[in-house]
Amino acid sequence: MDFLGKRPKPAQSTTARGQQAEDAALAHLLARGLKLVERNYRTQGRGGGEIDLILRDRDGSLVFVEVRSRNTERFGGAAGSIGRLKQQRIVLAARHYLMRLAAAPPCRFDVVLVDSCGNQMRIEWLQAAFEAL
Repeated sequence: MDFLGKRPKPAQSTTARGQQAEDAALAHLLARGLKLVERNYRTQGRGGGEIDLILRDRDGSLVFVEVRSRNTERFGGAAGSIGRLKQQRIVLAARHYLMRLAAAPPCRFDVVLVDSCGNQMRIEWLQAAFEAL
């Protein structure tokens, strides 16, 4: 706190940090041959879901990607922040997205973990991290 009792602002906002992690995750996946279909897909209404990235894999599968970022290993790091409720909301949003298509292709749910410590960023891609419930 400064002399006026105010807390100093963090160097980077949570939103900016999340966007940076999403950009890094997207670059990581594109470099591995996936193609971007849509970014930040949201369903309407209360209790709706959001999908950070929707990509198409080389085999034609649709890949719904959740990007999780943490700047600390406390509480399990990025991997520890994907609970059952979050998974359910992602699945709900994916079902909503698939209803818009004439025919649903094979699909899977991946997670990209972005852990940062200082200027270092570690990216881990978990393919088929969870299944539709």
